[in-house]
Amino acid sequence: MSRAVRFRRFGGPEVLEVEEIPEPHAGPGEVRVRVAAAGLNPLDWQLAARPDVAARFGLTLPGGFGTDFAGVVDEVGAEVTGFAAGDRVYGAVIGRSVADFVLVEASSGHLWHTPDGVGDEVAATLPVAGLTASAALAAIGLRAEDTVLIGGAAGGVGIFAVQMAKLAGARVLGTASERTFGFLRGLGAEPVVYGPGLADRVRALAPAGITAAADLFARETAEAALTLGVAPERITVVADGPAPPPGVHTAGALDAAPGAMERVAAAIRSGEITVPIAATFPVERIREAVATQAERHVHGKIVIAL
Repeated sequence: MSRAVRFRRFGGPEVLEVEEIPEPHAGPGEVRVRVAAAGLNPLDWQLAARPDVAARFGLTLPGGFGTDFAGVVDEVGAEVTGFAAGDRVYGAVIGRSVADFVLVEASSGHLWHTPDGVGDEVAATLPVAGLTASAALAAIGLRAEDTVLIGGAAGGVGIFAVQMAKLAGARVLGTASERTFGFLRGLGAEPVVYGPGLADRVRALAPAGITAAADLFARETAEAALTLGVAPERITVVADGPAPPPGVHTAGALDAAPGAMERVAAAIRSGEITVPIAATFPVERIREAVATQAERHVHGKIVIAL
């Protein structure tokens, strides 16, 4: 038997249970990964809380929990190439990652070798957030001469987007609460308080104007950018939120360009991008971890240790 976090009804963190389930085994084309760490994303708790979101991803009750993971391959099915038992890996399996074992199609494109020098906790945070940030910036064609406004800059996707934009040479303004300002400055962003009057505060911080925007939470940043005269095609919003204003791009992890994950991982290995881990919880405290993550006031990523 093995452990897996599951839910049998939709709701808040209280619906999550650590259950004993039969130990899965790799079939043809599959590898089994012994999970060491699973990174949480806002989509994870939305899938457990909202039937409409779960249905959009083809998930039904009873459901598993989590998407991102890192660990070691410990079983390899027939006809698998590119992976072997003992390989350190990280990847994404929607609705299944917070478990002792996950099965992954080796050819799915959602499993990568973990670079030397990158720990499991960090690797477990990369797929959803890293790919979403990459796709969001690619959609607006970010350039070195840009001044870009990033909404939700201190969140799980924001920490990647800020650092990627800085690496591209852009000036980065990031929306956040005042208590996160020091944290954001450490990542290279110029912080600005979100909320009513955002456009006026951005105008005061960047009198010459902004040229692009990536809204990683709600739609406030996108609307402020339009107010400030940014062309809709130079604004992007995350794909799993409310409908965007007309002409504005949407982007999610599945929209990332080929090789994006490898480039993110290489930048982490080289130290060009850092991944702040806000907190690590044992799997037995999954409800507490999800409640903390859902508050959206953490600085960085939350990880579950298995």
